[in-house]
Formats: sequence, C-alpha cells, structure tokens
Amino acid sequence: MLADLILLLHFALAAFIVLGLPLVWIGAWRDWNWTRNRSVRYAHVAAILVVAAEALAGSVCPLTRWEDALRAGADGRSFIGRWMTRLLYYDFPEWTFTLAYVLYAAATLATLRLVAPRRPPRAAR
Repeated sequence: MLADLILLLHFALAAFIVLGLPLVWIGAWRDWNWTRNRSVRYAHVAAILVVAAEALAGSVCPLTRWEDALRAGADGRSFIGRWMTRLLYYDFPEWTFTLAYVLYAAATLATLRLVAPRRPPRAAR
C-alpha cells in the first residue's frame, strides 16, 4: 500500500515535470496568468534539474529506491500500481534517459528566460 502511494507520488512528480513545459508554452501563448507564477516556474525548474543531475551522476531516484525497498523485490503491486509502473518505467538504455533529462532541463531553463516569471506586485510582497 505505501509502495503504491510512493509510486503515485512519483507519477505525479513526473507528470508535473513532463506536462509543465508544454503547458507553459501554451499558457504563454494564451496569456494564462499562472504561467508567469514564480513559485510554480521555479519549482518546475528545480524538479527537472534534480532529475537531470541524478541522471548525470548515475544515481537512482530516491522515490524509486524507496518503492523498491518497500516491495522487497516482489511484484505484489495493486492494479493501479501495475498500470502506473507501465506508464512510468521504460526499458531503454540509461544514456537515452540521461540525454532526454538534460535536453528537457535545457529547454526548461531556456523557457524560464523566454517566458520569464513576473515579480509579484509591491502590495503583495
């Protein structure tokens, strides 16, 4: 049960990272206010930079390690756990993920510059 909750958290984090960038592009085009929100944008950049750094260091994501430890190598996953695993994990060479993470981080950083977050108004500070 706890392993499935960790998997759900991991899936949500991956969705935030993957969907965040195209949603910022669409939001900038559509003039959505949240796309200029500093907290959201910096959290997004931080998340992908951590993933890229882990990949470059050859480190396993702590969420993956924690889930695996809870499962103790057994595949006693629930229905939801099995489907989320199929959506989240792929069997490709490790270098392809590292390259993808680094390129995605670069695109996210470029977007942070091109679609810059706005400072909150003085009254809100």
